[in-house]
Amino acid sequence: MTLEQSRVVVAGGTSGIGFAVADAAARAGAEVIIASSNPARVADALERLPRGTRGETLNFTDEEQVRAFFARVGAFDHLVYTAGESLLLQTLADLSIEAAQRAFEVRYWGALKAVKHATPHIRPGGSITLTSGVASSRPLPTWTIPSSILGAIESLTRTLAVELAPLRVNAVAPGVLRTALWDNMSEADREGLYDHIAGKMPVRRVGEASDVARTYLYLMQQGFSTGQVIVVDGGHVLV
Repeated sequence: MTLEQSRVVVAGGTSGIGFAVADAAARAGAEVIIASSNPARVADALERLPRGTRGETLNFTDEEQVRAFFARVGAFDHLVYTAGESLLLQTLADLSIEAAQRAFEVRYWGALKAVKHATPHIRPGGSITLTSGVASSRPLPTWTIPSSILGAIESLTRTLAVELAPLRVNAVAPGVLRTALWDNMSEADREGLYDHIAGKMPVRRVGEASDVARTYLYLMQQGFSTGQVIVVDGGHVLV
């Protein structure tokens, strides 16, 4: 399979993994539509992405907005969902239940809303690729909520692959990457995290968004994979 002349929607395509996927898909010949909740980021991403890429501002927590967005997009081939806010890292004792519930809004419920309203418009042979992370199976203290969300995404992936068959549904589980995901940390703490992780990993570095974007393209083009969670982590789960 090829992405030439296909249509790809990237939810969260303005930064990090989503931007890298949008860029790679456009360079592979796809017509790409990105969506993000921040209009300034949409405008900035469109300036940097290949010509012909389209973008819209979309609040993924608003189901009516999501439904209307996919109705405007019309028929397309592949949905990639990478949208999410910064991680909520707190001990259980300090955890705000209200904040924990909000953390699910974009990463889990937003993904579910996108899949629900995108599915009727996805052409035969198309695919959906969601985003998990290695913390689903390698949790750390303070990761109660992020790990729970990632685990839910992986279960959702397998269930949807059965329910929506023959539409293919997969997920990518990245390790630690240099992306805006860690922007809620100070620069010193962030660089300390990167150095610590890189020193432990078999590849001796943390990943870049472009390292992982290739896996999303693989799953779009690999017509025999469904219900899979592909780990791309530089060997992090091994150490």
